[in-house]
Amino acid sequence: MSADDLDTLLGDPADPANPVGHAAVLAADERQEMLAAGEDLLDSWGFNAEFVPAPYGGRLTRADRLAETMRTLWRRDPALGLGYGFSSFLAAVNIWTAGTEDQRRDAARLLLGNRRIAATFHELDHGNDFAHADCTARPEAGHWQLTGRKEIVTNLRRAEAMVLFARTSQAPGSRSHSQFFVHRNDLPADGIRDLPRFPSSGMRGVQLGGAEFTACPLPADALLGGEGRGIETALRSYQVTRVVIPAMTVGPLDTALRTALSCALDRRLYGGAVADIPYVRSVLARVYADLLAVDAFSGVGLRALHLTPDATAVYAPAAKYLTSRMVLDAFQDLRAVLGASGYLREGPYAIFQKMARDIAPATFAHVSRTACLVMILPQLPRLARRSWLSEPPAAPELFDLGADLPELRLDRLVAGLPSGDGVMAVLAEPTGPGERHGPLGRFAERLRAELRALREQCAALGPADITIDAGPAAFALADRYTVLLAAAAALAVWRRGGGRHPETALIGVLDRLTERLGGAPVLTPAERERTEQFLFEAAVERHRDRKLFDLTARHIPG
Repeated sequence: MSADDLDTLLGDPADPANPVGHAAVLAADERQEMLAAGEDLLDSWGFNAEFVPAPYGGRLTRADRLAETMRTLWRRDPALGLGYGFSSFLAAVNIWTAGTEDQRRDAARLLLGNRRIAATFHELDHGNDFAHADCTARPEAGHWQLTGRKEIVTNLRRAEAMVLFARTSQAPGSRSHSQFFVHRNDLPADGIRDLPRFPSSGMRGVQLGGAEFTACPLPADALLGGEGRGIETALRSYQVTRVVIPAMTVGPLDTALRTALSCALDRRLYGGAVADIPYVRSVLARVYADLLAVDAFSGVGLRALHLTPDATAVYAPAAKYLTSRMVLDAFQDLRAVLGASGYLREGPYAIFQKMARDIAPATFAHVSRTACLVMILPQLPRLARRSWLSEPPAAPELFDLGADLPELRLDRLVAGLPSGDGVMAVLAEPTGPGERHGPLGRFAERLRAELRALREQCAALGPADITIDAGPAAFALADRYTVLLAAAAALAVWRRGGGRHPETALIGVLDRLTERLGGAPVLTPAERERTEQFLFEAAVERHRDRKLFDLTARHIPG
C-alpha cells in the first residue's frame, strides 16, 4: 500500500457523489461528526497498519512513508486523519518505544483489528508541562490506584485502550511520573467517569473528551517502561510525532493553496481574473515557496530519525516550532486571496474554511511553540561551541528525500543532548561553482554571516538564559536557530536533488526564510518579481496538471 493507493481509494475530492469527497467532509463537519464513510473506508484498507511496526504485522518501517500516507489523508480531512488513527499512533509510539513484548503485541492486535488507543496525557491546568501533571497513581496491594482528571483527549470515550500519564512520586525532578497501558474494560465503571466533549472551532468531528478517575485500580502489569520513566519515554517517542506532524500539515496547506488558486483563476474582478492582480500572484507564489520550505525541512527531519537519531532531540522541536508558524501564516495570507469566500461554509471554496479551522489546533496541539523553544534553548550553547562552523555537514544521504533508509529504530532515539548538528554545518560549506555568482551565492553568504552571529551570541548564553525563565532575547535566538536550520535543510535538499527541483524555487524558499531573519533583502526588487512570477506559474501548472505542490509532485485524482 502507498500514498498513491490511498489517493485512488479516496477518489476525486471535487466529485459531489464521492462519499468521502469535499461535500461529504463538509456535511460531516457541519454535523460535528466523524465522516463515517471515511472510517469505513480506512477500516477496509487496514489503515491502522501504518502505525504498527513491521515485526508486529504492520507497515511501519519508514517515518517518511508514514508521513506521506498521513499527509494524503490530512489533505482530504484533518479531522479524519486525527480522529481515525493518528491519535492512536500518539499513544502507540510510547508502547513501541518502552513497552514489553507482551504490551507491544497487545497494542498491535488492537490496532490491526481497527481498534483505538487514546493518548491520555493532557490536563488543562498544565498543558504540555508534563512534569507538573497532577493525575496520580499510587501503589496499592498488587495494583496501582489512579486519581485525578485528564482533559481534551482524542477518542477517550470510544477507545478500547489508553496510554495514561500519571504522577507516581511527589519528589521533584524527571523521575516523578510514569506511563501505563490499560484496556478500558479492565477499569471498573465506578472508577472512571467520562467528561462531556470539549467544544472546539476546529476538528469538530473529533471526540475531544476527558475523564475523571476516582481510586481507579490499574493492573500491576499496566506499567509502561518502568516506574519513573514516563517523561523520558515521552521525550524519546514524541521526537517521531513532532517531525511527522509538520510533514502532515503540508497536506491541508496543499488543499488551501489549490482552493485559493481555483478562486483566483475562476473569479472575475476589475475586468479580469483575480489572478491577474500582481499582489494576488505574489501571495500565491510566496505561499507555494513556504509549502516547499516546510516540505524540505520536515523531510530532512524524517530522514534524521533513521540516520542521525541522536540529533532529533533538537531537530524535532525546531521543525514543529517553525513549520507551525509558517503554515498558520500561509493560511492567513491565502485569506487575502479568497476574501469573503474564505469564510463561507458552502460553495466551491468552502473546504478552505474547514482546513483553516482544523489546521490551527494541529499546529499547537501535542506540544506548543513555546514548549518547543524551551526544548531547544539548552542545546544552543553546546552546539555553538562544539559543532557549528567546526564539524563537517551530515552525510548527503540525509538530504536525499525519498531514497532508501534503514528500518526505523525507536530504541536509538535519546532524550539527552545531541552530539552534533550536521544540518547546520551545511551553511559553512564552500559555495559551489554554479552558485557562486548570482542570488544563490548572495544567499549563501548571508546565511553564513547569520550563523557566525548566532554562534557568537549562543556561545555567550549563561545558565539563566537556557531555562523557561530566560528573557526574550534568548528565546529570539532559538527562533533564529530554527530559521537557519530550515534554510540549511532546503539548500542541502536542492543540492542533493541534482536538478530535480528548479533552482528558482530554491531562491524563493530562501527569500521567504531570510525575511524571517529581518535585515536588508538579498534579492533586488526585479529579482524578487521574476522569482515570484516563476513560482506563480509553476503553481498554476501543478494545479492544472493535478499534481501535488510538494517536492514529490505526485499526480492526484480529479
